[in-house]
Amino acid sequence: MCQAKIWVKVGEEMKEIARDVTQLEISGDRITIKSFFEPPRVVIGKISAIDFLKAKVIIEANEFPEFSSG
Repeated sequence: MCQAKIWVKVGEEMKEIARDVTQLEISGDRITIKSFFEPPRVVIGKISAIDFLKAKVIIEANEFPEFSSG
């Protein structure tokens, strides 16, 4: 099984904010991130890219969320 890594991009800066992600739920600009080892977390933004080979999702946002990567 291959879980995703979530990156947030603000301007030209990118930070990894989550690993071992098993599910994303999208409702408008709210993206709920679910993983095996962390409680669900919400990022406000939009998905700008998904790289299936690298299991990487990039979310563009106005600011970085308050939590850090697993």
